[in-house]
Amino acid sequence: MTDATPAATTGPTETAPEQKSIGKRANELNAQIRYTMWSVFKLAQPFGDADRQSAAQEAQGLVDELAGEDVVVRGVYDVAGLRADADLMVWWHAERAEDLQEAYTRFRRTQVGRRLEPVWSQMALHRPAEFNRSHIPAFLADEEPRRFVCVYPFVRSYEWYLLPDEERRDMLKEHGMQARPYPDVRANTVASFGLGDYEWMLAFEADELHRIVDLMRDLRASRARRHVREEIPFYTGTRKSVTELVQGLA
Repeated sequence: MTDATPAATTGPTETAPEQKSIGKRANELNAQIRYTMWSVFKLAQPFGDADRQSAAQEAQGLVDELAGEDVVVRGVYDVAGLRADADLMVWWHAERAEDLQEAYTRFRRTQVGRRLEPVWSQMALHRPAEFNRSHIPAFLADEEPRRFVCVYPFVRSYEWYLLPDEERRDMLKEHGMQARPYPDVRANTVASFGLGDYEWMLAFEADELHRIVDLMRDLRASRARRHVREEIPFYTGTRKSVTELVQGLA
């Protein structure tokens, strides 16, 4: 994982004992293998009013079943309007990649899933940060999900991985310092090498959407930006209950 994002488990005012406790917990979390996936869909077949309630109940039932199997749905998100080509996004995580694949298939077989068409899906997993092992994704630290999420991939420049460690460390430190004024924006940076077309996936969570916008803008003014080769598509949405989301589908 990179260090180019706000830390999910540290803050500027921890005491020495708190820092020691955070360090111990970070070591425990870094020892875990946890896969995560974002799956985006668009509505292909409209619902009839009579179908929505039973469809929502079935989908919520699947979410509950998956939780009992350690496949956690961190959130379902309304991305309609923010994207012209998509309506909803599911964010889930599990210990094994194949568990996420199975969950994806089971969802596609529900009444809701059968009316949806896949738009985009990307898997990733947590790996310890290269220069700061205390940087833990918010989802892995079991933080509460926030109201909004902004998800996007990125690919580093060809030169990035050939730069001296000290130079990369310095740029990432600068990048992280620029994020310090945004402790309310929680970061999830996870590796996706070989799992798709990207190197990293990043999800910013916040209760105020403008905070994500401001953070993203401020982070543009860093030297590390020169080493970003690709960072699209963006999927941004509002976290809703399954029932709210199904009721709102056009």
